Amino acid sequence: MTLFWLSASSAFWLGLLTAISPCPLATNLAAISFIGRKINKPRQAFFAGAAYTLGRSLTYIVLGAVLVLGLTAIPQVSWFLQKYMNQVLGPLLIIVGMVLLELIQFELPALVGNKRMEKQAENSGFWSSGLLGVMFALSFCPVSAALFFGSLVPLSVKHDSFFTMPLLYGIGTGLPVMAFALAIALGAKSVAQAFHRLSRVELWVRRGTGLIFIMVGIYFCLRFIFVLF
Repeated sequence: MTLFWLSASSAFWLGLLTAISPCPLATNLAAISFIGRKINKPRQAFFAGAAYTLGRSLTYIVLGAVLVLGLTAIPQVSWFLQKYMNQVLGPLLIIVGMVLLELIQFELPALVGNKRMEKQAENSGFWSSGLLGVMFALSFCPVSAALFFGSLVPLSVKHDSFFTMPLLYGIGTGLPVMAFALAIALGAKSVAQAFHRLSRVELWVRRGTGLIFIMVGIYFCLRFIFVLF
């Protein structure tokens, strides 16, 4: 049980790391530009942030459930994962770590263009904050794709958690926007400047996480593939 909650905490951390990574951070800033227009209406700003976070969380829950249940529903795949999951995790963590350190770079076709999303964020009404969260959640970039498909999904499969871990990941991705909306509701308008400084912190956080992923991946390889100890 302790291992499960440790993994659940990791899922939340992965979501938070995703939120402050350059590409998702840009979409979160677009969402904040929409919420910031309601700065004279604190209650609406708070609920807009909550709806945005909920939209992101529900999207990741659905995606996680489809992938986890789909993988475990196929007998051959389920058997393979149960037997070799630890062996698979080692190389996978190393690859994800290398992506976070930008040693491996690749591009993904955007589901929705960033400019279009920003325009949508500016022109949307309060009712569509949740839909905005869904749209932005589906706009994967290399880092967010590596964290979600390369880390969260294997973690969820390992613990057979198609709800809890995707939910915590989703909450983590929307938390900065939610915190900003709450700050607006409490009257702390200057927090906008602090949010923009996240891009400076993100680089070192991402590098630190990348190094940890690589070290854990090496450990898994030595322990479960080469059986050295």
